[in-house]
Parts: sequence; C-alpha cells; structure tokens
Amino acid sequence: MGKLVISRPLPLKQINIVDDFWSGYIQLVRNIVVPYQWEALNDRVEGAEPSHAIRNFRIAGGLEQGEFYGMVFQDSDVAKWLEAVSYLLETGKDPDLERVADEVIETIARAQQADGYLNTYFTLKEPKMKWTNLAECHELYCAGHMIEAAVAYYYATGKRRILDVACRLADCIDNVFGPGEGKIQGYDGHQEIELALVKLYHVTGDQKYLLLSQFFLDERGKDPNFYEMEYRRRNQTKHFPMLDMVFDRSYSQAHLPVREQQSAEGHAVRIVYMCSGMADVAAETGDLELLKACRDLWNNIVSKRMYITGAIGSMAHGESFSLDYDLPNDTAYAETCASIGLIFFAHRMLQIEAKGEYADVMEQALYNTVISSISRDGKHFFYVNPLEVWPEASDRNKGFSHVKPERQGWFGCACCPPNIARFLASLGRYIYTVKERTIYTHLYVGSEMIFDIDDQKVRLTQQSQFPWKGNVRFEVSTEQEMEFTLAMRIPGWSTGAVIRVNGALWQWEDSVVDGFAYIQRKWQLGDTIELDLPMLVSCMKGHPLVRETIGKVALQRGPIVYCLEEADNGANLHQIKLKQQSEQNVSFDEDLLGGVLTITASAQRVQSDDWGEQLYKANEEITTESVTVTFIPYFAWANRGRGEMTVWVRTE
Repeated sequence: MGKLVISRPLPLKQINIVDDFWSGYIQLVRNIVVPYQWEALNDRVEGAEPSHAIRNFRIAGGLEQGEFYGMVFQDSDVAKWLEAVSYLLETGKDPDLERVADEVIETIARAQQADGYLNTYFTLKEPKMKWTNLAECHELYCAGHMIEAAVAYYYATGKRRILDVACRLADCIDNVFGPGEGKIQGYDGHQEIELALVKLYHVTGDQKYLLLSQFFLDERGKDPNFYEMEYRRRNQTKHFPMLDMVFDRSYSQAHLPVREQQSAEGHAVRIVYMCSGMADVAAETGDLELLKACRDLWNNIVSKRMYITGAIGSMAHGESFSLDYDLPNDTAYAETCASIGLIFFAHRMLQIEAKGEYADVMEQALYNTVISSISRDGKHFFYVNPLEVWPEASDRNKGFSHVKPERQGWFGCACCPPNIARFLASLGRYIYTVKERTIYTHLYVGSEMIFDIDDQKVRLTQQSQFPWKGNVRFEVSTEQEMEFTLAMRIPGWSTGAVIRVNGALWQWEDSVVDGFAYIQRKWQLGDTIELDLPMLVSCMKGHPLVRETIGKVALQRGPIVYCLEEADNGANLHQIKLKQQSEQNVSFDEDLLGGVLTITASAQRVQSDDWGEQLYKANEEITTESVTVTFIPYFAWANRGRGEMTVWVRTE
C-alpha cells in the first residue's frame, strides 16, 4: 500500500471570498461571533450559561486561584475559538485579535505540565486520574482540538509557540499510548485526536503522529473491550452515570473494529469525526480496506439516516443515530456539530475521489443546518436543529425538552457555537481542491483564488448568484497560455445545466464523470466560463420507509430547503395541506430577514372551530378553507420570535 494521489484544498490565504451571500457571514464571524464568544468564554455575557473556560487555563497556569468549573471537555471551547481566530488571521490581518490570541496561547502554555500533558480538568480536579477514564472524559478529544488550533495558528501567523505546545502534547500522548510494553492500548470515547494527529503530521512531517492516529483507529472495537478493562482498574467509577458509555460500545463506535462497521451507530458527532480520521489515514497510507469502510458508512448515513437538511442524529438519548429510516421531525436531535462533522467527512472523501455526491451533501448541510444554527445577530445558537417545532410542547412535554423554539445565548455544553465559528471562518477551504493539473469546484461561492501550475500563477475569479439564482461566472487570468482542466460540479438537484466557454455552448454531457463536468483546454488571459443551473421549486418526498414523511412534501429550490413558520401562516401548521397541483410562486423580499427568496403556494387549512368539545368523532366530515401559504428558507426560521415551524407539509 502507498499514499493515495488525492486533490488538496488551497491554503486560505490564497482564497478571497467576495460573495453577496457568504461575505456577510464571514464578516459576522469576524466582527460579532468571535468577539462575542470571547466574552462568553470569559463569563461576561449577561444571562448566558457561565463558561469559565479561560479561567480554568489561568488557574491551571498559576495566574489565578480557584477551582475548575464546567464540563470535562471545557478546554475544547477555547481551542475551537482559537482555531476560528487562526482562520480569520490567515484571511486578513488583525493586530488586535492576534494580540489577544497570543495572550491566550501564553496562558495555555503556562497550563501545560513538564511532560507535555495539557488538560485543565485533570490538572485541577483529578490529578491522580489522568488517562484512567478514556471512555467518558474526553482527554484525547480536548488534545485533538488543541492540536488543530495550533496547526491553524501556525499556518496563519508562522508563530511556533502554540505549535510547540501541541507537539509536546502529542509527544506526551505518544509516550503513553501505543502497542509497546507498558503503554496504554486504548482509545478515546470521543473521536477527534485521529484527524488532529494527521494535521500535525502534515505540518511537521513527523511520521510518528500518523502512526499514532492509525493506532487509535486500529485499537477501536477490539476484544477484550478497553473501556471495560479501564473501568475495572478504576474501581468501577463513572463520570456520566446517566449514560452507559462503558458498556454501550456502539455509543462511541467501539462495538466492532472500524473496518467492519457498515452502519452508522451511536453518537452522531463521534462517528463523523471518526470517519474523517479514517479517510485521512486511508489517504496517507493507501489503506483500501479502511477506505471501503468509509464508503460503507457514508452510504448508510446519506441513504438511510440523514435528514433532508443535511442533519444527522435522530435520537436525543445519546445524541445518536437510531435505525434506518427513523427520521422523526419534531424530536430530531440533529446536532449542529454533527452536520459540521459530516461536512468534514464529505470534504475528505471529495479529496480522495471526485464524486459530486459528496459535495452535494456538503452543500446541503451548509446551506441548511449549519447556517440555521446561528442567528442573524451572531449571538444566539441552536444546538439541536429540528424540522418541526411546537413551542408549547417543547415547554411542557419532556420528550421535546431538547427542542428549543429559539436560539440560545450560550450553553453549559457549548461545543456548537465555537464549532460554527471555526467552520465558517474556514469556508474558503471547501470551495476548491487541486489535483495535479485539475481544479475542482465544489461550492459556488463568489471568490478569487490563486494557484500554481508549472511554477506559473493562475488566478480564477468566481462570481456567483447562489443561492437565489443558479448563475455562476468564472474568469481565468494566466501569465501565458496554459493547458489545465476545470472540473465543475453539476449539483444533483439541477436539471438542464448549461455551460458556455467564452460565450460558446460547451457540450458538457460528454465530459461529465461522477457529477463533475471536465473542461480541458488551453486557457489564456480573459477566458470565461458561464454556468447556468436552473433553480426550480421541487416537491421533495421521503423514502416510503420513512414513516414521518409519508403523505408529505418538503419544498426545495436549489440547495435551499424551505419551511412554514407561524409568523407567516399562523399557528397549527399541522392543519395545512398543500394542493396536489399547487402552483408555487417565488419572489425575493429584500426587507424580510435580511433579504430572502420566499415561495407561496395554494393550500387547504383544516378548520377546528366547529368541531366542538368532543376529542374523537366517527364519520365526521372535515371542513377546510383555501389559503395561500408562505415558505421561507429553513436557515432563516426563528429570527422573528417564538412560533411553530415545519419543513414537511401534508398534501391532498
């Protein structure tokens, strides 16, 4: 086996996003989200759940007196915030932000112990219990996020301070874990270290980090079970007694060796982080068996266990997958971090094999669940992303208590807000990849990229009208005539795509492979490519085995999934039935929710006024009235106060 030849994303500093839709989000992260989260991490947001995350590091570093507070994985919030800052610094200078980041890095460095160990929970609260409860306590998870932040900050600034901290931490882990005598032959309950170590390998070239990542993957799921052995060694104590993380092996995908897993089981975030690490290791080692397992798990997720919004994880208990085709809308868990992790997985698979289906899912999760999880003001967030909400039920029915009708200012378990920040700050990395002389376009986001072919610089400028119109224009700038290939993704939702090169129609159907149209030619300064992707309103139906969507449709236009909201259509949205031959009208409302395209349609609303007090009746004729209903993009819901929402609507 040898290293696979894969496409690679470009460094963020080589991509500048200039886009009517996405530039606003990038600026929101830079100007509002990251500063707001800094205040939250320092417990300065009134009314929000306290974090204490920065104080934990200061106390561990001897800068303050006090005790640890928060979740056992609280350190990871600081690491993800620092990673988001790194991406912002890579795309634009900000001396004040860099100064704050440097101060945080110094605080982190002071908290690191002499042997490289870094974890404020165990340093402050249980110093004698290090590496004794991997199943529950997230030590390697926190380490992984710190390593990711360190790599990102080094790429952004060239400063080694935090990278050296990360290397000492990884060396500490390598000294503790591995196949050698006296080492722990185990793995973390929450995957993350695997993909982080591959990033550290990329930046340092040190093979031991890649081998350590491979070791953690290889150990998972072996018998005898590592979790049970360490459980007995620590006298059968539990950190999370309400969850059975030790014996419920599928919760953390430890029920089978990773190469034998064919269905997505357990905690949704953990499995897509694991799959991302598996794809990374497969790419670096040429492990085709590991790659096959990635494909099997991918296919199970997207064909049987994923919501139409690109959300995953249907069950609140354990934030987990349940079973094939079990996709309840009103009790969906659909954690924000899980969709971000699904994008990580899709992006890695895209680099290994250029298949449009990976980019389609990446786009689906991005335009729906990910940006739905953040409010327009950048200060409120969804942890859970349901497809149907009845606020009164969320308030009073404990089965719906995880479903919030409004975004929250912060969370006691605040993994999602900094994850949103770091992902959106790094969005440029997901637009293109390059392999030899081929440039792949995965997302249609207005941007300018610069790359090298044969030591000659090529500039590719993209102008996109997504997501409201399917018109995209590219312009090529080269120093001299040059032959290379542009691979344009033809989205799965699009029919009738048209491509023109320098104004002339290009017959792309003859050159399309796995969802990409390959345009190979000699390019020169000023060449243009125009891509027209018709965006029609589609009445999407669920698989017949999905019980919750039978007899219902969801409206989708381009990559955007739509929903009904009480603010436009009144309460009791479950009483609405779309007419079978309903004509949909689309219009752009620049004054609504910052400017969105809405869809109106004819429907029938069931009347309840003349029903009376009797709860059930036999042979009662249902009366209806004709109404016009308004759909808004799913990502925009819950920005106008509490109210009902539904994605799936009944049809006649």
